[in-house]
Amino acid sequence: MDPATREWQALDRAHYLHPFTDHKALGEEGSRVITRAEGVYIHDSEGRRILDGMAGLWCVNLGYGRHELAEAAAEQLRELPYYNSFFKTTHPPAVRLAERLCTLAPAHINRVFFTGSGSEANDTALRMVRHYWALKGRPHKQMVIARENAYHGSTVAGMSLGGMAPMQGQGGPGVPGIVHVPQPYWFGEGQFGEGRECTPEAFGRECAAALEAKILEVGEENVAAFIAEPVQGAGGAIIPPESYWPAIKAVLARYDILLVVDEVICGFGRLGEWFGSQHYGLEPDLMPIAKGLSSGYLPIGGVLVGDRVAETLIEAGGEFFHGFTYSGHPVCAAVALKNLELLETECVVERVRDDLGPYLAERWASLATHPLVGEARSLGLIGALELVADKASGRRFDKALAAGNLCRDLSLEAGLVMRSVGDTLIISPPLVITRDQIDELVARARRALDEAARRLSATDQGPSVGRVS
Repeated sequence: MDPATREWQALDRAHYLHPFTDHKALGEEGSRVITRAEGVYIHDSEGRRILDGMAGLWCVNLGYGRHELAEAAAEQLRELPYYNSFFKTTHPPAVRLAERLCTLAPAHINRVFFTGSGSEANDTALRMVRHYWALKGRPHKQMVIARENAYHGSTVAGMSLGGMAPMQGQGGPGVPGIVHVPQPYWFGEGQFGEGRECTPEAFGRECAAALEAKILEVGEENVAAFIAEPVQGAGGAIIPPESYWPAIKAVLARYDILLVVDEVICGFGRLGEWFGSQHYGLEPDLMPIAKGLSSGYLPIGGVLVGDRVAETLIEAGGEFFHGFTYSGHPVCAAVALKNLELLETECVVERVRDDLGPYLAERWASLATHPLVGEARSLGLIGALELVADKASGRRFDKALAAGNLCRDLSLEAGLVMRSVGDTLIISPPLVITRDQIDELVARARRALDEAARRLSATDQGPSVGRVS
């Protein structure tokens, strides 16, 4: 190992507490030190070039090394490095960004509330929907319905909105007044559901029926909003059945409940439209955004606010006691503006929709023939592989084998970043990836799967593991 790497790892071990990390295990293993990046590739301190199949953390949509974004930041830093939006003030970068976002959003959205991250955006959405109903003279409408295994950030409110049991099991009680309904996870909870056979279409409608049942259980008069991602990202790249969102829309149309569509991952081209809501024909009242808004170059988020909510906040008057020091930070806003300009002028979103998304779907689907893969699914530039010990029954590996983590680590050895969510492998590459690089991504994923199959074949996990095609 390079001496510089050892030094960085020692300092990291001594001083840096990482997010979502077993710190003892990381200290024993040592962090991978990333030193530079360009395009769709990152480089570590040992000189290895790795294809970043996760676009950082779902966010580097324009890829690494875009000098235009660095120059936009430098220019704004020289002109106005910071000022807040409190005390009846504003500044041109935030105003221009707000206007641009509203032209890209669905037509009924004409206001933006800026935050510093997606977690803050979802905190804001929670406070805003409850404040909205209070202004409407219905303060008892406090309940928010979310989905099991959802991820809406790691703040206390974000964790409470999310439905991930490990997160909710730490830190004591979350925010009250939040309940959860089943997720539209066809492969994991529909296809092989115990004691029944269910088509994807029927399963999607079943999940929507569960939402309606929960509304009736807690009382429509108490429900403020339903929150969900168009496609669940961190939950495992869960693409709902085609019947799901139309059935959800039909349920919500019967009740006076706000729709919050979390666009933190799906927004800004990931699904081949500017927003996932547009892909699914949704008209949300609130749309939390972040990540691809600046391609991850600087931290910025926000909530796109529909007219129904925004006009109530404005016409009712009175202060909304909420905000952040860095809401609409001028440098972050300037970079986000340039990022949106480049996405538009380079036709990145259209290329994902018309070329790269369909090509990834074709190439990614070829991995479904691998003996470890129970399902290979994708939409736009997001994809998942379900690892199974037996393809016919969908039987998973013994949890002690940590098959997903094994394949994730082998993928890195093969020069590809994939993420594991249990025994689901997920990808979300930069939107500027090329067809040749998609071929490279799939080839490296297959190499990792082959090596994982060889290692897992020594375990008693079923006859399909030992056959590698």
